Amino acid sequence: MRYLVLIYNSEAALNALSEEERGANWAGYGAFNAEVGQRGVLRAGEPLQPSATATTVRVRDGKTLTTDGPFAETHEQLGGFYLLDCKDLDEAIELAAKIPDAQMGSIEIRPIFELGNNRP
Repeated sequence: MRYLVLIYNSEAALNALSEEERGANWAGYGAFNAEVGQRGVLRAGEPLQPSATATTVRVRDGKTLTTDGPFAETHEQLGGFYLLDCKDLDEAIELAAKIPDAQMGSIEIRPIFELGNNRP
């Protein structure tokens, strides 16, 4: 089953990390990427640019409205994602707990709704 694993963290807290802490965080991601690659469950994964670079789009009464930045002010921002093809939710949870930002942020796991030939 495919799971979208969303990584939330505080951009302010990440920006406050020392060079040594930032290096350790990136090394942790390197180890995580190696493990999910070795297991054969990694389908995609990327870090995102800061939330200030986001554009929010809404359509109201047929008009497209755009807003700079994220939709809502939050303490944690979406910082990246992985798409993992795990045998079950337990494996997805096991792997999500190994994502370095789980130590200071949060990781959301969402199963992919498989459309295939069974469209709703």
